[in-house]
Amino acid sequence: MNKPLRSLSGLIDFDCAARWGSFKLAAQELHKTPAAISLQVKQLEETVGFELFVRHPRHITLTDKGQELAATVARALGDLRTKVAALQDGDEEKILRISTTHSLAIKWLVPRIHRFTKLYPELDIRIDSSDRLANLEDGSTDAALRFHPIEDGDPEVLFRERLVAVYSPSLLAPGQEALTLADLQRFPLLHEHSNEEWIQLLRQNSALKGQYDFSRSYSNFAVLAQAALAGQGISLVSYAIAYEDLRTGALKRIVCFSAPYKRGYRLVVSPGKEGTTKIARLRAWLKDEIEEMQRSLE
Repeated sequence: MNKPLRSLSGLIDFDCAARWGSFKLAAQELHKTPAAISLQVKQLEETVGFELFVRHPRHITLTDKGQELAATVARALGDLRTKVAALQDGDEEKILRISTTHSLAIKWLVPRIHRFTKLYPELDIRIDSSDRLANLEDGSTDAALRFHPIEDGDPEVLFRERLVAVYSPSLLAPGQEALTLADLQRFPLLHEHSNEEWIQLLRQNSALKGQYDFSRSYSNFAVLAQAALAGQGISLVSYAIAYEDLRTGALKRIVCFSAPYKRGYRLVVSPGKEGTTKIARLRAWLKDEIEEMQRSLE
C-alpha cells in the first residue's frame, strides 16, 4: 500500500543535495550543518518509503528513484520560486512565461524573441521548452505555443505548417546552383518517424517512380534540420523549423509542391490571462512574425 505524503519537509534539502551530490555542499548553500541535511533526507526517505541516495564513504549518488523524484521536485520548486517572486514583485503583468516544444523554441522562437524584448523591455520573458504539455491551470505558464492537428478554416490557428525538402549547400556539385527533384535519388531522404510524408510529396510531384533511400529517421524536426545542416541528406522538415536556416542561406530548399499536412501552431492561453496586456502584446507580435514567415513561404 502506498504511503501518503503528509509533509513536504525535507524536499528543499533533498533538492539541494541532489544538485550538489553532497550533503556538505548542500549545507553550505542552505546555511545548515551536513548532519541536519542528512537527517532531513533520511526522514524524507522514511516518508516516501524508498532510498533516495546511495551513501558512499566520501560522496553520495542518487538512486534511480531518487533521480526521478529529484527531477520532479526541481520543476515544482522552480515553479514555486517563480510564483513567489512574482507575488513579491507585486506585478504579475511584468512576467511572461511561454511554453513550447523543444524544436520550435530552439529553431524559431529563441532566434527572434529579442525583437519582442526590444519592443517591451519591461517584460521578464521566461521560455520553457518541453515536449510535455504545460499545465495552464496552475499559474506556472501564461501561454503555450502548441503543435496541433488542424482543420481548414480553423480561426485559432496561427500558422498551418508546410513540409519542405531542405539540404545543405555542401551537397551541391561544383558549378551546380540548386538541387531539384531529380536529385532526390542521389541522397538519403531524412524523415521524422516514417517516410509517409516523403511518399506524399513524391506523389504530389508525380515523382514516385525511382529508387529512394529512406533509411534514416529522426525523433523531431529540430534534429532533422540539424542533420540537413550537417550534410547527411535531404530532410523533409516543417517550414517554421527550417525558416531561420533558409533565411540565412545555411539551408536551401528544393522547389516543388509540398505534401498535404494537417498540423499547425496555435497559442493557448492560461485561464484568466487572455485579457492581459502582456498576452495581447505576445499575440500581436506572433501574428506579425508569422505573417513575415508566411510571405517568404509563398
